[in-house]
This record gives sequence, C-alpha cells and structure tokens, in this order.
Amino acid sequence: MESLKDLQSRYESLKGMGLKLNIERGQPGDENFNLSNPLLGIVSENDVMTQSGFDIRNYPGGVLGLPEARELFSSILGAKPEETLVGNNASLLILSKVLMWALLRGVVGSPSPWCTIDKPKMIVTVPGYDRHFLLLAEMGFEMIQVPMTPNGPDMDEIEKVSGADASVKGILFVPTYSNPTGDTVSDETVKRLAAMKTAAPDFTIFADDAYVVHHLAENPRKPKNLLRACEEAGNPNRVYLFSSTSKITFASAGLGFMATSKDNLAYISKFFGTMFIGPNKAEQLRHVKFLKAFPGGVAGLMKEHAKLLKPKFDISQKVLERELGGTSLASWSKPDGGYFISLDTTKPVAKRAVALCKDAGVAITPAGATFPLGKDPRDANIRISPTRPQVAELEKAIEILAVCVKLASLEYGS
Repeated sequence: MESLKDLQSRYESLKGMGLKLNIERGQPGDENFNLSNPLLGIVSENDVMTQSGFDIRNYPGGVLGLPEARELFSSILGAKPEETLVGNNASLLILSKVLMWALLRGVVGSPSPWCTIDKPKMIVTVPGYDRHFLLLAEMGFEMIQVPMTPNGPDMDEIEKVSGADASVKGILFVPTYSNPTGDTVSDETVKRLAAMKTAAPDFTIFADDAYVVHHLAENPRKPKNLLRACEEAGNPNRVYLFSSTSKITFASAGLGFMATSKDNLAYISKFFGTMFIGPNKAEQLRHVKFLKAFPGGVAGLMKEHAKLLKPKFDISQKVLERELGGTSLASWSKPDGGYFISLDTTKPVAKRAVALCKDAGVAITPAGATFPLGKDPRDANIRISPTRPQVAELEKAIEILAVCVKLASLEYGS
C-alpha cells in the first residue's frame, strides 16, 4: 500500500493527463448499438399490414400492443401473451402509469385508492436504482429501505414491515442482476415474496426486470418466475413484471413491456385506454421483424452483446483487484450479468472519492445516488458503469477511481 505522499503524487500525475472519461450511467457502447442498426430499415412501405391484420399507420389495435409483439416479449418475462402489454419506450414509463393509477384508483383488491392513505409506503432495496427512488419520492411515497443481499431483498425485514403495517403497499426492486449490486433473487426469496402474509390486502410486487436477459456468464442461473410463483401461492394479482429493449436494441428508441395476471391487465388497461389510443405499432413491428430475423433471436443478440461487454467487466475486476485487493479499503461486487459493479468503501469516503475522480476527469454516479433522496448513511457506496467506454479508456478510469478511493481513505485516517 502506497503512502499518502506517494498517492498524492500519483493522483496529481493522473490528473495532469487531462482525461475526460465517463462511467456514470449504464449506457451501451456504440458497438452495442451497431448490432441493431438493421432495425432502422427493416420495415418498408410494403409492411404496413401486420400478420395479425393491423395497419400500423392507423389507430385500431388497442393499448396492449401488437399481438406479434406480445407473443415475442412475453417469453422474456416468462409470461403468456395474454398476460402481456407492450408499450413505448420505456419500462419506467409503464411502471409510472401503473403506480399513478394505483394512487388514484388502487389495484385489484384494494379497499380504497392508495392516495387516501396519508403517506403510502413502498419497500425499496438499497443500494438500488436512483430512478426508482426519484419516481417514488415525486409521487409522494415514503420509502422503507431494506438491504439487497446475494439472494435478493432481505426477506426477514420485508416480512416484518409488510406484515405489521397496512400502509406498506408494495415493494419495487430489480430482481435479476440488481442495479447496482448485480445480485439475483434466489428461488426461496421468490417463494417467500409470493406467499408472505401482508397487512395490506393489496400489497403488490413491482419487479423491474430490466436486465433479465443481460447475461455475462455462459450458463446463467434462472430464478423461479415471480408471476408463476404468485399464481402457485394463491396470490395471482400480487405482481407486475416490467422490462424493456432499452439495452437490447436502442436505448432511446426501444419498447417497454409488462406482464401481470389477466385480471390485473384487464383492470389497468382500462385506465391506460383513457390516456392514449395505442402504442407505436410501427416501432413494435420493427422490433418483432428484427429480433425474429437475428440469428438465435433475442438470445442470439444478447450473446453478441455479452461478447462486447464481458471484456469491460473483466478489465474492471482486474484493475480493482490489482489496486484495492488486500487493502481492506473497499469491497465490490462480481456480477454475472447486468450493467453495473457496486463498490463499497470501508471508510465513509465515497463522496470524497467521487469528487477526486471528477477533478481528475472521470465522471462517476454521484455518491449517495443508490439510496433514497441521495443519502447513503455510511457514505460508502459507489456505482460503477463500465459499459460505455472503450476497454483502454475504461482501464484508466477504474485505475483513477481506485487511486481516489485509496487517497480518500488515507486522508480520512484510521
């Protein structure tokens, strides 16, 4: 381990390179986008009528999406086409609409709209997804924090809080390769979520499965399906699953989709129908044609993504181990998929380390962003997004981050 003086000298040398690197947000690289470029021209003027008989230029079709799209994307979520809605970009938009209508009207089985409660509560996992926290805060939910563990959300804590308070209306979390830790729910966690007794009769699981097909390992573990588990436990209306093509095809021009029980879908689609006549059918047809034509389909495309992304995760792990391994100054996740690496400093120096990185030309997600209202009580968690830069740039960015963690830790003292 270098001395404080040596680290300061090394940091100044790195800072003097005038770098401008970004590992702040989970963006695909251009080479990932290039895989889907044929999507742009795959629909022509000869494709205006779908096989299911809808004219993509006209209104008819309904809010649930093209039948061809529902069939394709239902399989990603382990659902049936009749349980699936396919909308526009992105899953967060569909989620926000479901939550809005839950506040205004409740969900299936609600004794009253959720907004009639002075402060409806939602369980969230920490560290977690900053956009979930922002959405819930603006909608007026009080967020109950539970730890994310290697087996998923801390079920002992969830069962405790959901069983004791009827104002706890649900849980919102990422079940597969969680943002940012990369943890995936175990089968036991899924079963407990599906079957647990809750004080609220309308307790709802909102599972944002954004990374469900984003594997880095050759033989990924596939957890028990939440929709099927809730059905088996006698709570078929307990869960809404969400995902999107944002990191499958184009981040800004993809599709969001949702799966839930047929009763839930009939209930929520009625409200959706008051807001819009139908989603972008031309975009849905483009995705269906492209993904069906790609060798190996969605799975084939994701293998090509993994070939591009895994070297970036590998170099990140290599540099972190070289710089921080054996120092006891930090620990970090080693995910088998998803888009992030979660690093925890041993000392409360995350904000200082991120600030040092910024001064050295490396943009990182603000410290605290992975906790509600941006407040990490331990000032420890840093989310690393290794997916956008080229490998050589990424290697330098991770080196600078590691140096900054060491420097901030030594500045802090024992």
